[in-house]
Amino acid sequence: MPRTQVAIIGAGPAGLLLGHLLRAEGIDCIVIERVSGDYVLGRIRAGVLERVTTDLMERLGLAGRMNREGLPHDGFNLADGERLIRIDIANLTGQQVMVYGQTEITKDLMDAAPERGLEIIYDAADVALHDIESDAPYVTFTKDGRAHRIDARFICGCDGFHGPSRQAIPARVGTAFELVYPFGWLGILSDVPPCNHELIYANHARGFALASMRSHTRSRYYIDVPLSEKVEDWSDDRIWDELAIRLGPDAAASMTRGPSIEKSIAPLRSFVFEPMQHGSLFLAGDAAHIVPPTGAKGLNLAASDVAYLSDALTGYFKRNAQDGIAGYSEKALARVWKSERFSWSLTKLMHRFPEDGAFERRVQLAELDYIASSTAAQKSIAENYVGLPL
Repeated sequence: MPRTQVAIIGAGPAGLLLGHLLRAEGIDCIVIERVSGDYVLGRIRAGVLERVTTDLMERLGLAGRMNREGLPHDGFNLADGERLIRIDIANLTGQQVMVYGQTEITKDLMDAAPERGLEIIYDAADVALHDIESDAPYVTFTKDGRAHRIDARFICGCDGFHGPSRQAIPARVGTAFELVYPFGWLGILSDVPPCNHELIYANHARGFALASMRSHTRSRYYIDVPLSEKVEDWSDDRIWDELAIRLGPDAAASMTRGPSIEKSIAPLRSFVFEPMQHGSLFLAGDAAHIVPPTGAKGLNLAASDVAYLSDALTGYFKRNAQDGIAGYSEKALARVWKSERFSWSLTKLMHRFPEDGAFERRVQLAELDYIASSTAAQKSIAENYVGLPL
C-alpha cells in the first residue's frame, strides 16, 4: 500500500500551497481531492490577496503570472451612499494588496505540480480518515471503482467546511463557534471594466453592495439579499439597477453594464473550530474556520495556516523538532480570531441587519463619519485589511 510522510486532503489553494511548500523541502506528500481538477477550477471565489499569500507564491517561485496579470492596489473605499471614504493602505501601512482571483492561484499551483513532483489524486470518492490519534494514521478512498489506502505520519485536512477531516475529530475534544448571518451575497460576474480602479464597499439605506474586479476587463459585483431570495428572481438588469442605487451616483455613472457570466447567492457565516490539531491530524483553511467575505480574509487565512503548518512539519521531519507541531493550533488560532473580529466588525458596519432600527442606522453613519475624519481609525482598518503579520 502507498505510504507518504504527509497525506493532504483537499486540492484547493490551501492543500496545494501546503503540498508545494513541503515538496520544496523534500518532504513526501500526496494530495487527495474528491472532485475533478476542472471542478475545482470552476469555483468562483476570492480575489484580494494579502502579503502573506503573495509572499508564499514568491517563495515557491510561482508568482510570475500573478505579477504580470494581478492588479496591485494601494487602497480601497467605504461608501455611505453619498461619498467615498478612501482607505490609503499604501500610505498608512507601507504595503499593498493584490487583486488576483483564487481560481488563478489554484491554476498556477496545479500547473506546477507535475514538474515539482507533487502528486494529486482527483475524483477520490468516500474519503475517510483513520487512526488519527495514533502515530500511524491512514486515509481510505475509492477511485474508478477500486478501494485505496494511503498510510502517512500526518494528515492535513484542507478539505473545506463540509469535508471529512474536521468530522474525524471526536466531539469530546472539539468546540465549534458559529454565527450565521441573516443574509447572503448575490454576486454577478461580467466581462465589463470595473467602475472604479479600487474596491468599493457600500452601506446604503437599501443594503450593502460591493464593486470589485478580477482584471481590467472583468468585474465582480455583489449586493446583500435575504436568505429567502432566489437567484432566478434576479435578472441581470435588476441587479445592475440595484447596484447603481446602492453604490452611489459617482460609481453608477462609471459602471458599465453587461451580461452575467455567473450569478449565485453565497450565505455568510463566521465559524471557528478549536483545536486545529488532534493527534496526527491538522486542520487548515475552511476546514477550521470561515469568515464572511467582507474583509477578504478567507483565502489569506488559509495561506497563513499553511505557512505555520509547513514550517512546523518541516521542523519535525528535518530536525525532529516537536514544538512547531505542538504549538500549531494555538499559533494559528491567534491570527484566526483577529481576522474573525475584523471581518465581523466590517460586516456589522456595512450591512443592515433585520433587527436594526433607526438608532443602529445612525450609529453606522456616525462610525463611517468618524472613519472619514480620523487617520487613526483609517490606519486600524488598513492594518487589518492588508493583513496582520505572521
